[in-house]
Amino acid sequence: MDITKILSGIRIDQQATAPMYLQIANSLAAKIKECTLPANTKLMPERELANLLKVSRTTVINAYRLLEENGLVTTRVGSGTYITELSTGDGHTGSMPWEQLFSPPYKSPLASLLRSLVSSPTADDTISFAAGMPDPQLYDLTILENLTNQCPDLPKETFGHISIEGYSPLRHSLAAWQTSLGIPTSPDNVLIVSGSQQGLYLLVKALVEPRDYVIVESPTYLGTIQLLEAAGARILGLPQSDSLDLAVLEDYLIRYRPKFFYTIPTFQNPAGRVMTLAQRQELIRLAARYRLAIVEDDPYSQLYYGQQPPPTLKSLDTYGGVIYLSTFSKILFPGLRTGWITAPPPVINRLAQEKQYVDLHSNNLSQIILHTCLQQDYLAQHLTLVRREYRKRRDALAGAIRQYCPAYLDFTLPAGGFYLWCKVHPPASPAELLRQAAAAGVTFVPGEAFYLNQPDSPYIRLCFVTHDEDRLTEGVRRLAKILASGAANAPLAADTSARPLI
Repeated sequence: MDITKILSGIRIDQQATAPMYLQIANSLAAKIKECTLPANTKLMPERELANLLKVSRTTVINAYRLLEENGLVTTRVGSGTYITELSTGDGHTGSMPWEQLFSPPYKSPLASLLRSLVSSPTADDTISFAAGMPDPQLYDLTILENLTNQCPDLPKETFGHISIEGYSPLRHSLAAWQTSLGIPTSPDNVLIVSGSQQGLYLLVKALVEPRDYVIVESPTYLGTIQLLEAAGARILGLPQSDSLDLAVLEDYLIRYRPKFFYTIPTFQNPAGRVMTLAQRQELIRLAARYRLAIVEDDPYSQLYYGQQPPPTLKSLDTYGGVIYLSTFSKILFPGLRTGWITAPPPVINRLAQEKQYVDLHSNNLSQIILHTCLQQDYLAQHLTLVRREYRKRRDALAGAIRQYCPAYLDFTLPAGGFYLWCKVHPPASPAELLRQAAAAGVTFVPGEAFYLNQPDSPYIRLCFVTHDEDRLTEGVRRLAKILASGAANAPLAADTSARPLI
């Protein structure tokens, strides 16, 4: 069988909205299911197929990976990629052919990374600098005991269906808490969501249509990049800088009329930057002039380890264009999966319409717990504790890097948040360092995950809140050993170059 002749028949439409890797994957899937490519056929190496189709090797890698996820091909290390056996031998399929029923998914090169981060283990020998998750040892579960004692006093209707916008007492207590923090809020301005990730999803669903422009910072939160790409948005990245480039932002506003600007102005993920008060004020003036909607994602502003950060953009909002998004996942219990959006009532009403199709309303018990935390001022006590503890951990990680890796890693000490954003000195490769570190029981997130298209990013993100000081120091020692050995300098193997190891 001349596989080159078969694969050369794949046609790619450069003008199509579907990405090229998806077009290639769909073409190959069709040939597999019609047995043009029978089981156990070896596909062409990624580089050869890329040359044949005149696309990048990364495009072919992503197409092969999608086929593998759908069970159509399998990778044999050191040998290549092969078509899998789809039948039992008696002419009948061995299982339900689900892949034939699924609509085509949108997959970015790092689409599986967010899922991997959430599921990364923290209790075994793995030292995870990857997942941005608080240390479970700091969860004070006595609040759950106290709530259990109060449950018999709650109306039974509390445990039935509630308003889509959220548990009314929590909306009132959240509004009061935000007002005390300088964000004047009424309950009608609040929508409770199942974590800020759902909040982002609802905002993209309500605001973005295919080919709409959206502005983001560079680098920025990888979950937002994935949501916008999946929605078919055209993403405009601001240049990487220590400060907000307002000139480029204004140019984007004039030329593209974007739907909104997504920003994490306080202890930004991943870089840890803080937008200055002057920049925030100028951003609000610029946004008001052009009627630009701003989505302010604020998971970290209460986790400061010295001076309080500047006021939120929402508190400076003079034109009603800032949509504020936050979560309890970073400051309390991530497993409660509860966040909130503060926005004008028309926005809240539209987002509630979108939310009813997803889950009707967020979990009642989680909302009751969080209302109790706010009502009894428990959150303030807990924040005092974690600020003190996380500052020690930040300093421990920074100290370990200065002691063991001064020749290999550079960073600026963040004033708050979860992360150290480290630049890896050449000739060390972040991707190869990740591969070697995973084998040594250490994980982190490569910098490329936080950019639109920068596979050669020299940065890595290290989370310092998940482990205590001893574990953080041991993790750095393991990284230092790899860097000092030169093992991280080697080029990536062809079959693992685009596969994140978390």
